Amino acid sequence: MTFHAPLIIDIAGLTLSKVDRKRLRHPLVGGLILFARNWQDRVQLTALCRDIKKLRPDLLICVDHEGGRVQRFKTDGFTHLPPMRVLGEMWLATPSATTSSKKAGPLDATNAATACGYVLGSELRACGVDLSFTPVLDLDYGESSVIGDRAFARDPRVVSLLAKSLMHGLLNSGMSNCGKHFPGHGFVKADSHTDIPVDKRSLKTILADDAAPYRWLNTVTTSVMPAHVIYPKVDARPAGFSNTWLNNILRGQLGFGGAIFSDDLSMAGARLIDGQAVSYTQAAVAALTAGCDMVLLCNQSLPSSEGGGRAIDELISGLTEAQLKGQWQASEASEVRRRALLPNTPALEWDALMVHSAYMQALDWIA
Repeated sequence: MTFHAPLIIDIAGLTLSKVDRKRLRHPLVGGLILFARNWQDRVQLTALCRDIKKLRPDLLICVDHEGGRVQRFKTDGFTHLPPMRVLGEMWLATPSATTSSKKAGPLDATNAATACGYVLGSELRACGVDLSFTPVLDLDYGESSVIGDRAFARDPRVVSLLAKSLMHGLLNSGMSNCGKHFPGHGFVKADSHTDIPVDKRSLKTILADDAAPYRWLNTVTTSVMPAHVIYPKVDARPAGFSNTWLNNILRGQLGFGGAIFSDDLSMAGARLIDGQAVSYTQAAVAALTAGCDMVLLCNQSLPSSEGGGRAIDELISGLTEAQLKGQWQASEASEVRRRALLPNTPALEWDALMVHSAYMQALDWIA
């Protein structure tokens, strides 16, 4: 049987419980995503990540850590990174003389973006985290509250060049990247966490604007997360459940060859497919068969969640049954893409990082 570990799940607390360990050992589980509730300080986070890797070295430890309002770890030495809009504003500012300490203009902005990527990646890696779901490639139309200042700019060319610079910083730290939310979440006002956004624009318009960064960045983007948004002029299904979007357009037309993560299957935008309410297992199968390599199920391990974590166990059992029934096929190529996201160079420990010349230079660009 082909080995494929597509599930990215979460844990409830600061340490691994007995139930967490059982779930993370399951062969269908390929990683976990951390949240602020899993953070106390650097010592605790480092110990947690070490414990996870002792359990299974191949598990991918992920986090949403972009900067601005989406940054899970903000204390005990972690640098407060700016929202990406700040870099876009720096790009648009009138360049200063090279002798000035003021950072402004496109070239300073790209340097600052690389610095942000390096600091972000190296601090996370020093604590044992493998991957951050960043950068946001959505365009800032000024309408979406859920995207807002997480986006670099409105112009896809500016977004692409700043994102490429940030990706360069991440790669310098030894961390992969994740462009999101394909083909673009910035145009719609609705939040897919609570609603099902619909973008009625044509494919031609979307490809020329919102999706353009994915073509321009296809040589440096290591993973992509599609949007839980419906684009009815292209497909009746949200992009993350659409073979048309993922295989025909993203991989075929735009030339992307990396890993594809679903966005969180617990979001409202993932729970209605073809007009029908679906279970987590049905959503996972739909995403995997459409072209996702991995699927996320978040915020279901908490005692306060529905069933106190039962949703994770039901998804693991449901996907096992679906595989046995032939409702989805394990993919060796997907597993190769998952493992390619694991860092392949040693990380600097925190104390060594603090005096590392590249890190100190990067901090000067962020200040």
